Amino acid sequence: MAFPERFSNLPDYAFPRLRKLLDSHVPNLAGGTAPIAMTIGEPRHPMPDFVGPILAANLSGFGQYPPNEGTPELLAAISHWLARRYNVTLAENRIMALNGTREGLFNAAVAVAPESKNGKTPAFLIPNPFYQVYTVAAVTSGAEPIYVPATAASGHLPDYAALPPALLDRVTIAYLCSPANPQGAVASKDYWTTLLHLAEKHDFRIFADECYSEIWRLAPPPGILSAAHDIGADPERVFTFHSLSKRSNLPGLRSGFVAGGPKGIAEMRKLRSFSGAPLPLPIQRVSEAAWADEAHVLANQQLYQDKFRAAEAIFAGLQGFQPPEGGFFLWLPVEDGEQAALKLWQQTGVRVLPGAYLSRDYNGFNPGKSYIRVALVAPKDEMQQGLIRLRDCLYG
Repeated sequence: MAFPERFSNLPDYAFPRLRKLLDSHVPNLAGGTAPIAMTIGEPRHPMPDFVGPILAANLSGFGQYPPNEGTPELLAAISHWLARRYNVTLAENRIMALNGTREGLFNAAVAVAPESKNGKTPAFLIPNPFYQVYTVAAVTSGAEPIYVPATAASGHLPDYAALPPALLDRVTIAYLCSPANPQGAVASKDYWTTLLHLAEKHDFRIFADECYSEIWRLAPPPGILSAAHDIGADPERVFTFHSLSKRSNLPGLRSGFVAGGPKGIAEMRKLRSFSGAPLPLPIQRVSEAAWADEAHVLANQQLYQDKFRAAEAIFAGLQGFQPPEGGFFLWLPVEDGEQAALKLWQQTGVRVLPGAYLSRDYNGFNPGKSYIRVALVAPKDEMQQGLIRLRDCLYG
């Protein structure tokens, strides 16, 4: 029995690959020393206090089919948050609730990406390294994924404008994550504006993955909605994706949203009505409260900023070390990411992710090969211990 050929060249997902690399090796740990996981970006700060009581008060909602696009109250809470955060007011027909951003980043492409463009195979622009769902969205949509290096030379953001015009004319969707996973680079307002003008010139949509927008080191990252509003961009070109996973330490809630042009959102809602799964009503009620509250977000930001300062102190003087502008990963230079991750696990019990697992070989170059990604999600004392072991093992 055959399987779809369009998925045949996908590599194993990053974490199964990591288990194959590390799990057959037993780390050499001193007595009483425990392994430390610094691989997955799963927030471990306290979740907001209001989550439990709201869930308990709305348990009967599990006995109902929930609204497909989100409750009116949830859509209003998201709209009000966008106005506070980005000074942009969107009607509720320009917003749809999501089961986390990964679901949206995939299904939105299926809903709005045309099967061809100017009689040619469409292309999706993907920063390299990248969030793996971008590739699956491209191949499912019948598009060619174009991996554009996001290296130190380009400020760890892709230079889409440098691509050949003939290629740009085939583009239907350009993905951009800011703050970037894994590098932590932030797209400036000028960067967003340049990308918006490029999208207008070559007629493509921008999918802005902004799920790390509320975790930053020095200043709140600019958003694409603000840039689009300021230049009067076509709203149908801009779709932004946000989540409560990182902002509110609720990765298991699987709650986020997409905001964009009303026609595109209508297509996404239509697709969901046939094949999607709306958020359970009790989850929507918790989400309403989370988007309406900023106190827990400020407390979370302070915890991460304290971690950033600790990491800077530990790696002070290390050539090539660059603290992230946003997000909660370190992108550390090494000679070979796989070899470094294996050595670190064997000698210290610290697990990190090889950068090559988050990027693809393209034109003979893998921009993640000489990096490791380190998640700063553990409690501060555990994180510091892991970073010190890492520094002494790989850079000592």
